Amino acid sequence: MNGDEQMLNGRVYGAEHDDPHPGPLPHRAFAELVGGPLDGLLLDIHGWRTEEVDDGVALSTELGRWPGGRALYDPRPGEPARPARA
Repeated sequence: MNGDEQMLNGRVYGAEHDDPHPGPLPHRAFAELVGGPLDGLLLDIHGWRTEEVDDGVALSTELGRWPGGRALYDPRPGEPARPARA
C-alpha cells in the first residue's frame, strides 16, 4: 500500500483533506469503494434508495489515469444493497 492509498483508507469520499475527523459517522450508512482509483474510501449512501445503490455511481476524482475524470463503481456481485432509511 503506497502513501496515497494509506491516506484514503477509511476516509469518506468528499471529506476535506484537512478534516480532523474524516471517518464515517456512526448513524449513517456507507459503502466501501473497491476496484478503482478511490479504493479504500467510504461512500455515504445514507438515505439512498435500493435502486440507486444497485445502479452504481460515477464519482469525480483527480486520481487515476485521467485526472479530472470520473471513477465508476458498481455494487459487488452477490452483495445485498443495504442503504439506510432516511
